[in-house]
Amino acid sequence: MRTLISIVAIVAGMTLAPASAAPLPEGSADHTAGSQILKHEGTGDLRSASESPPTEGKVPGMDVSSHQGDVDWKSSWDKGARFAYVKATEGVHYRNPKFTQQYNGSLNIGMIRGAYHFALPDRANGVQQANFFVENGGGWSPDGKTLPPALDMEYNPYGDTCYNMNQTAMTAWVKEFSDTVYARTKRHPAIYTSTSWWNKCVGGSVKFGDNNPLWIAHYSSKLGPLPVGFDFHTIWQWQAAGHFPGDQNLFNGRFEQLQRIASS
Repeated sequence: MRTLISIVAIVAGMTLAPASAAPLPEGSADHTAGSQILKHEGTGDLRSASESPPTEGKVPGMDVSSHQGDVDWKSSWDKGARFAYVKATEGVHYRNPKFTQQYNGSLNIGMIRGAYHFALPDRANGVQQANFFVENGGGWSPDGKTLPPALDMEYNPYGDTCYNMNQTAMTAWVKEFSDTVYARTKRHPAIYTSTSWWNKCVGGSVKFGDNNPLWIAHYSSKLGPLPVGFDFHTIWQWQAAGHFPGDQNLFNGRFEQLQRIASS
């Protein structure tokens, strides 16, 4: 039976989640973009929330999840935030209960905003998780106000760093997710990750940077090397706390360029 299931999945062009994935712990947490990166990689050379990298020619932004609750968007706008990513989903089991307040609130104050999905590749295949994401906030339209949907790929919160998957299987999973989001929204998702995790767990057999914008996590005053397969970063999550609620981000360009990314 297992062989038959594998054959059907291959014919359908879908990778199977590893059979060894244990049930999610009761009351499993809502994981945020970078929560596991911070846990495994630390804060680098940053010692104070008041420190900041060079911001000339960059646009400040933020990312939030249910951990931030009802966000005071006017306060963040007044402090300079001009874009936001909002967590929508995780795996195929979790929807952010604060998504509407956060996603619509950031838009209503004038920010360009987008949604992200925290991947659990050992729980369901890329097609299933992409569909769950798109159907629960991860859509896109060329309205100049919506960032590309984003896929959060980072350390496994429940066990093996790479979710008991080798680079070939993980690469296929990411491509499955990306292709499905593109088929449904006509936009390739941004990929959020850290260089260390990506190089270990995904590798460079597919150059995702040709289609997928890079949202890189690296908590430091300097960016450092990019993951293999990427020659350019679009957003840098440089600090896990600071002026704005949630994580602190910088868009790699001017506001007019940010608007263009939200338009095409």
